[in-house]
Amino acid sequence: MISVTKIFRFEMGHAIDEYDGMCKYIHGHSYVLHVTVSTETKNSDPIIPPGFIIDFKELKSIVQDKIIHRLDHALVLSEQYVKKHPKNVGEGQNLLIWPYEPSAENILFFVQQELQNSFPGNYKLVSLKLWETSDSFAEWTCQDIHSQI
Repeated sequence: MISVTKIFRFEMGHAIDEYDGMCKYIHGHSYVLHVTVSTETKNSDPIIPPGFIIDFKELKSIVQDKIIHRLDHALVLSEQYVKKHPKNVGEGQNLLIWPYEPSAENILFFVQQELQNSFPGNYKLVSLKLWETSDSFAEWTCQDIHSQI
């Protein structure tokens, strides 16, 4: 299977409710998101012209629209956090309130949900990797893609 990956960077703040450590406070990260796409067809021959699985420009446009423009420079908090700390949430902020905690794993859940059916044709979201720090990341991999190999 041939796949392509595009890398995106964004800045985002969050807090993890009831976490026993510094992450319980509002803070931010410089996230790095890897988005990998393939086709649902087997690549037993060269790819027909123009020879792309997906044009990197098209992949960039989809991810920018669905993810980066929404999360970059946003503050993401859970409903539970906002209920407990209403004074920390002011008007005019680029605030997103989620029904779940904005951990790296749940950010990937959000990204996967938003991107899953966003690609035209027979393109398939294969994997996502979200680096929260330079040495820590969460990863999502499409389970049914492995059955095709």
